Amino acid sequence: MERPLESLVVRHTLRLPVPSGPAGQGATAARQFDAALLSVGFKLSAPLLEHLSGLAEETVVETASRTLETVREMTGDHVAHNAYFKDFPANVPDTFDFWMACVREALSDDATRGSTLAQLRTGVLDLLTLPSYGNYRHTYEEMLAAHEELIAAAGDRMTVLHRGGPLAEEVTALYLALAGSTTPLGEEGLCDLGLLAGHCADGPQPPEIPVRENRAVVNRARLGLGAELLVDTVTDVLRLACALSDGDVSLTEPTRLKSLSRPVRRSLLAALDAVVAASPAKLADVTAHREEFKRLGERLHPHEYPRWPHAARVFAVARGEQEVRTLESRVEELLGSGDVPGAARLLATAAPGRLLRSLDRLLRSCPGPEERAAVTAAAEEAAPRVSGRVLLSVREHLRNRGGAAAARRIFVNPRGRAWVGPDTRAPLPAAEAARLAGSLDAEVLRRLPDPGHLLLDPAVLDVALPLSGKATAAGLGVLPRGSLSPVDGELLRFFVHWTQREHSTDYDLSAVMLDGAYETLSWLSYTALQTVGGEHSGDITNAPAPDGASEFINLRLDAVRGEFIVPQVNVFSGEGFEQVAESFFGFMLRDGEQLGRPFEPRTVRMKSELRGPGRVALPLVFLRGADGGWRAKWLHVYLRGTPSANRVEENRATVGTLVHGIVEREYLTVRHLAGLLARRARTTEEWDGGDPPEGPVTYIGLERPDGLHPDSVVFTPENLRALIPG
Repeated sequence: MERPLESLVVRHTLRLPVPSGPAGQGATAARQFDAALLSVGFKLSAPLLEHLSGLAEETVVETASRTLETVREMTGDHVAHNAYFKDFPANVPDTFDFWMACVREALSDDATRGSTLAQLRTGVLDLLTLPSYGNYRHTYEEMLAAHEELIAAAGDRMTVLHRGGPLAEEVTALYLALAGSTTPLGEEGLCDLGLLAGHCADGPQPPEIPVRENRAVVNRARLGLGAELLVDTVTDVLRLACALSDGDVSLTEPTRLKSLSRPVRRSLLAALDAVVAASPAKLADVTAHREEFKRLGERLHPHEYPRWPHAARVFAVARGEQEVRTLESRVEELLGSGDVPGAARLLATAAPGRLLRSLDRLLRSCPGPEERAAVTAAAEEAAPRVSGRVLLSVREHLRNRGGAAAARRIFVNPRGRAWVGPDTRAPLPAAEAARLAGSLDAEVLRRLPDPGHLLLDPAVLDVALPLSGKATAAGLGVLPRGSLSPVDGELLRFFVHWTQREHSTDYDLSAVMLDGAYETLSWLSYTALQTVGGEHSGDITNAPAPDGASEFINLRLDAVRGEFIVPQVNVFSGEGFEQVAESFFGFMLRDGEQLGRPFEPRTVRMKSELRGPGRVALPLVFLRGADGGWRAKWLHVYLRGTPSANRVEENRATVGTLVHGIVEREYLTVRHLAGLLARRARTTEEWDGGDPPEGPVTYIGLERPDGLHPDSVVFTPENLRALIPG
C-alpha cells in the first residue's frame, strides 16, 4: 500500500515523503529526477534535492518512478491527448468546408454512398453516419510528429515538491488534517480519508471530528477495528450505515443499504440505544430521514435484540408508531402565533447553528424594531456555540443581501447542480444586518490564533474561503467557487478528456463569448470550428478505453471579442460525468510564440475532475478587467441539461444568466480573514517573491516559498480549509 499512500500525500500536500533506504551517491539520479519533473511543470525543492542526493541511486530511481506517475496524473499527462485535426491549432478548416469534405468522402465510399444519398434527399444529414467524422484519422504518434518541440518560457507553470518527513508521519498528519477538518470534504477527499482511516484509525486521532460526513468515514474504519464508535446523534448511525454500503454519507442522495453481518448490526443497534437513552429528544432527528431509517430498520432487525429497547424506538418513530415533536414544528408554531423572538430563543438554546442560518427569515418576519433587536441579541448570544464555517457563511450571506447581486438568487446544491431565480425577498433591515456583520466578525476574530509575524502573498487574497470542499473540484491548481485568479499569457487553451466505460460516449468542448450585458457574441464548438481569435480541434464522438478522447479550444486573448469567456463541456450522448471511467477539464496558458503539442503538461494551469450530476459542466469563467487583462472566476457548477444532444447553441441563454449571477456575487475571500488575522498579528507584510524573513512566520499564499523558517505555519490552497476556525 506504500504507493497509493505516498501518492495521497503528494497530491494533498505537495510534499514528498522522504524514502527510507541506505545512504549512497544518488546525486546524478536526483538531478535526472528533477529534470524529468521539469517536463511536466514540477521541480524538487532545494532541501529535497539535497536529501535525495545522499541516498542510494536505486532508492532515488524507484522514488522518481512513483512520483512521476503521480504528478503526470495530476496534470492530465497520464493519457495520450490526440486531436482530430492533426496540425491543431494550425490548418483548422472552415466548418462548412469540413462538413462538405466529409460528405464527399462518404459519397465516394461504396459502403456509405447509398445511405448518404438517401439522407441528402430528405434535406437532413446526420454527421455521425459519415465515416470520416468524429473518429481520429491518425495515430497519436503521427500527431506528435506534426508538431515542433515546446519552447520553454518564463511563464510556464513550476510547482515545487517539498521535502516531507517519513511516510508514516506524513500519512498520520494528512489523516489528522482531513479527519479533523472544520469544513466538509469533497467526494475525492472523503474517499482519500477512507483509505487513510483504514491505516490510522487505531493511532492518534484529532481532538474532535466536527464534520459528520468525516465522522461516518472514520467510524467505518473504527468499526472494522472493534474501536468505540464516535456517535452522538441517531443520524450518525444512519451515515455509518451508508458508509458501510458505499453510499452517500451526506444523505443528499438515496443509498441502497447492504445486508449487514450480525456483529455489525449489534454495534449499530447498541450505538442507537446509547444515543436515545442519553437524550430521548434526539428521536426528533429521525423524522428528517424517515424513509432511510425505515430501510435501516429492515437491515438491523431490532426485534431480534430486546436488550436495546431505546434503539427500537428509533424505528417506531420512523414507521409513525410513536409521535415525537420536532424542533421545526415548535418553531413554526411560535412563528405562526407571531412570537418571532420566542422562536429565536428556542433555536438559540436547541440549535444555535440553525438559528444563524434562519436569521434572514426571522428578521423579515419581525413586526417591529423591538422584535428585531431581540432576534439579533439571540443570535449574538448563540454565536459562540456555532461553528466558524457557519459564522463565515452567514457573513457572506449578509454581504450579498444588497448591491448588484441582490436582484437574483443563486442556488447551488452540495453536488454542484446550479440554478438562478429572481430574489423576491424583502430587504434586510440595514441596522440589524450591519450589527450582525460586526458581531460575526468579532466572534471569528476571537477564535483566530495569534499569527505572530503574518506574511501574505497578494495573489491569494482574492481566493474564496473554502467553506465547503464540495465547492471545489478535485485536481491541480483548482480554487474554491468564487475565487479570482489572474490569467497571464497570450494563448488560452482549454482541454477535455474522457474515457467511456461501457457505452459509446460523445462529449463536446465549447466556449461562448459574452458581452458586458452577458449576451452571446460568438462561440467555438464542433458547429463553429473557427471564430475571431480561436480554433476548435474537432469533434470526437467515441472514447473507448484505454486511450479515450480529447478535444481542445485555442484562443488568442488579444483578439477575443466580448467581456467574458465561458468554457463548457456538454454531454451530447452516452455516459454522464459520473458514469464514465474518467473525465477531466483544464486550461493551459502559453506565450504567443510558444509552439509544442496540443497538450503540454508544463503549460497546464488547472486540471479538474468532472464528476457532477448534470449534463453540462461549467468549470470557470474568464473576465476581462478594466485594464484589458483577464482573470478567471471559478464556478464548479453543472446544469441539468437534456438527456442527449446538449449543445452550446441551446443552453447559451441559461449559461449567460447563471454566469451573471455568480460573477456579481460577492464571495468571502482570504482577504477578509487575513484582515481579521492582521488585527492579532505583531507584524503584517506582503511577500514580494524575494527571500522570506529569517524567523518563523504565518504564511498565506498560493505556493510555499523556499527558505521559510521550519517553525513557520503555512497555508496554501492545499490546506486552506485549516484557516477556517472551528
